[in-house]
Amino acid sequence: MPDRNRLVLDCNNMFADRTVGRGIATDRLDSLAARFRELHADVQRRRHPGPLGFYQLPFEATVVSEIRRFADWAAPLFENVLVLGIGGSALGTSALRQALRPPFWNELDDEGREHFPRLYILDNVDPATIAPLLERLDIRRTLCNVISKSGATAETMAQFMIVRERLLAALEEQGLQGHLIFTTDPVKGVLRQLAVAEGIATLPVPPNVGGRFSVLSAVGLLPAALMGIDIERLLAGAAAMIARCHTDELQRNPAGLFAALQYLAHSEQGAGIHVMMPYSDRLYGFADWFRQLWAESLGKRYRSDGGEVFTGPTPVKALGATDQHSQVQLYIEGPFDKTITFLAGPHEQDLAIPGPYPDSPELGYLGGRTLGELLDAERHATAAALAASGRMNMTIQLERIDAHAIGELIMLLQIATVYAGGLYGVDPLDQPGVELGKRLTYGLMGRAGFEPPALAPGEERWIAR
Repeated sequence: MPDRNRLVLDCNNMFADRTVGRGIATDRLDSLAARFRELHADVQRRRHPGPLGFYQLPFEATVVSEIRRFADWAAPLFENVLVLGIGGSALGTSALRQALRPPFWNELDDEGREHFPRLYILDNVDPATIAPLLERLDIRRTLCNVISKSGATAETMAQFMIVRERLLAALEEQGLQGHLIFTTDPVKGVLRQLAVAEGIATLPVPPNVGGRFSVLSAVGLLPAALMGIDIERLLAGAAAMIARCHTDELQRNPAGLFAALQYLAHSEQGAGIHVMMPYSDRLYGFADWFRQLWAESLGKRYRSDGGEVFTGPTPVKALGATDQHSQVQLYIEGPFDKTITFLAGPHEQDLAIPGPYPDSPELGYLGGRTLGELLDAERHATAAALAASGRMNMTIQLERIDAHAIGELIMLLQIATVYAGGLYGVDPLDQPGVELGKRLTYGLMGRAGFEPPALAPGEERWIAR
């Protein structure tokens, strides 16, 4: 199947002429065009070499070959792959599994998985989850992928130390080699040091690729390859989107258009809550992934020039049609403070609805239709109802849900995030608020050189016991 653009961005319902006057005026894009050209030129200057290293990931042939060799060796040897990571080290991988592997992947037998391993992702440190999983897995038949660029992520390293102890107890004289692989900084950090000292295999996370932009690096590509996902086509889709976004004409650049409309909706229409609502279970993981990408990149106290700004949209996830029955009432009749982005894809497997009650007005119309038709009708109806109520919405439509299209989607949203950072005037690559929480956690856990937060005088008065 030839590679081609498979992603369409339908923005019609973002504009005032479709949203009873409450949306964005079409001439606002024209007035933003010159500013976007400057922003686009700055992004191009920062691509390679530079801080926007995620742009280069689709073209790193040497690393991809290394990933492919390791995956081809390891996949037949292990029943399970256990990913230890958090945030950007886990969310993208989870989204790839959900989108590109059959549902209930870990429950399928060997033939159903085409003899590729199961994938488990530990993206939290709740012992109520971790302990039962480690008791259930045959650790001797499990490859453990530890993902931390710095090697100092408290959650991931705590998981690693627990898993390492289990491996040593189970393997005894065999040692750890072959059962662990570290995905980390290519030169520095404690994981890199441990890899050298203990003979552990490694794959690199480029220094200029942050965690939330790392899914197309070894962070996401190794687990994907181990599951049999075509990582070369995934990267080809990403490269195709980079090519589509090379233009500095705002209305022809899909990532620029997404960023500009979300920014205008927030800054001029007061819509600072950005809902990502897939109408496909397979795409739901990308709502979680997008939340980190958008929130951590754009929610900032300071502008890039140092001025205090306290800005950033709030990303929210929803699932169609489930959340039509839990959230859409608020979206249609609540405050005018939201945009909704629908993610839609084809139903490559569909189910016909039988027609046993043709004379029933309540049931007869469903007979002879399919669940896919019902889901599509629900999405179109929700988009129309939102627009008729003055609520801005757009749709990202994938022609197919395959590796190429998913690569396009990932790169679209990553580039859009960088453009949005420029529009908001903030650095989309840092996360100082997250770093503060990390330092306070280190203090509470007793790490040398870090102080725990102190209770303010009288603070105990406001704790109900």
